[in-house]
Amino acid sequence: MAETQDYALLCLENPLLDIQGQGDAKLLEKYGMKPNDAILAEEKHMGLYEDLLQNHKAKLIAGGAAQNTARGAQYILVPNSVLYIGCVGRDKYADILTSACRDAGLRTEYRIDDTQPTGRCGVIITGHDRSMCTHLAAANEYKLEHLQQPDVWAMVERARVFYVGGYHLTVCVPAVMALAEEAAKKNKIFILSLSAPFIPQFFTQPLSQTSPYWDYLIGNETEALAYATANSLNTTDISTIAKHIALLPKKNGKRARTVIVTQGTDPTVVAIAEGHGEGDEKGGEGNVVIKEFPVRKVGTEEICDTNGAGTHRTHHQYQPITSELRREGRLLTITVGRDRDAFAGGFVAGIVQGKPLEQAIDMGQWLASLSIRELGPS
Repeated sequence: MAETQDYALLCLENPLLDIQGQGDAKLLEKYGMKPNDAILAEEKHMGLYEDLLQNHKAKLIAGGAAQNTARGAQYILVPNSVLYIGCVGRDKYADILTSACRDAGLRTEYRIDDTQPTGRCGVIITGHDRSMCTHLAAANEYKLEHLQQPDVWAMVERARVFYVGGYHLTVCVPAVMALAEEAAKKNKIFILSLSAPFIPQFFTQPLSQTSPYWDYLIGNETEALAYATANSLNTTDISTIAKHIALLPKKNGKRARTVIVTQGTDPTVVAIAEGHGEGDEKGGEGNVVIKEFPVRKVGTEEICDTNGAGTHRTHHQYQPITSELRREGRLLTITVGRDRDAFAGGFVAGIVQGKPLEQAIDMGQWLASLSIRELGPS
């Protein structure tokens, strides 16, 4: 696939403005939060966002998992390679979000909702921990009609790779399916991230609806185990779960399905189905190759945050890293599963560039290791 093609990658999910500031235990206590929390906002949390902006030197970052991934991919790819779609409100936060994406070189096509404010995620950084409080708001209001608008659908037709975050299965399944069907019909690449354990646990039906279209599925071991439980696989072996998913029925048999499961400090497990033939919609049969890739190690003194991916407008050339990053003091292995957005950004950039699977995964781990050296995905 030619790297020079404009907007070859299209990403869909829930845009959020990340408001990230340095805090302490007192700030966490003020809003009833804990270190490394990840919660949805209640009324008592609504003052957090302005508090971070006014009192904690907050950094404003275009956030939301798939938007981080989109920006991470654009960080590596040549200009005008990535388009991101989602829903925002008509307010100052949307203006900030749009400006941040523009500065990152990321094109956005937002649906503007007049009833809800732009989604925000307040992030309190304490040491190497981050505590997140998310107010989804307008991000929940995406509609298929926006995707079907002629100017937006023209970009869908131009794209050759689709990346959808699993969180969007809670918002607008018809939009996800429209991209999935476009991919299968025209032999484009469709990538889905499981995003969180509650997606396979509580959104089993919409997840299953998209599964025949997965060319690549990205998840971590917790999500894989949640999938296994929800689908009664009666196993906790990650390779077995990945193999099962790889052999699920598939609409586009021209492409083998690849399942990628990160698992903490243990190697990333990759299952590649080789048994799908064209039109194979039954699944369950065929050969699956299992591969493992060790994660990278980064010294703790280099870590500022484990959130997100790169944002700079400049095209950055990926350089393979052949040895571990070592400094004085102990090493800490950073799982690319925890730093999912950055890993996915590097990996998807490799797919867009037509790189071999092994190199695409290395690109993901490279970008993940790069992103944690700065506050937020910047």
